[in-house]
Amino acid sequence: MSNVRADRVGEQIKKELADILAREVKDPRVQFVTVTGVDVTGDLQQAKVFVTVLGEEKDKEETLTALQKARGFIRSEIGNRVHLRKTPELSFHFDESIDYGNRIERLLKEIHDEDSNENR
Repeated sequence: MSNVRADRVGEQIKKELADILAREVKDPRVQFVTVTGVDVTGDLQQAKVFVTVLGEEKDKEETLTALQKARGFIRSEIGNRVHLRKTPELSFHFDESIDYGNRIERLLKEIHDEDSNENR
């Protein structure tokens, strides 16, 4: 039962967080951030926020630093919008699944191209 609630809270936090990042956080390093998921623990004390960032590796690191710096403000805003007894502690992480998927797709294309060349 608590997993259902944690999932529901995670989705609400994800929705509000996307709005907060788009409208409230003024740091220019937080411009091209997409929140891809939020995993909330069963006791609702911790939330892992997964993000993707458009840009180079340096941009990603700077964005993560800016998100960590704005964590208190973001948590406060979430607390005002999502009514819980205690707002979960936030930790920001890069969502590697898109890069992983792109790598798999590239490898499959290479294999397909090799097979096509061998059949000629």
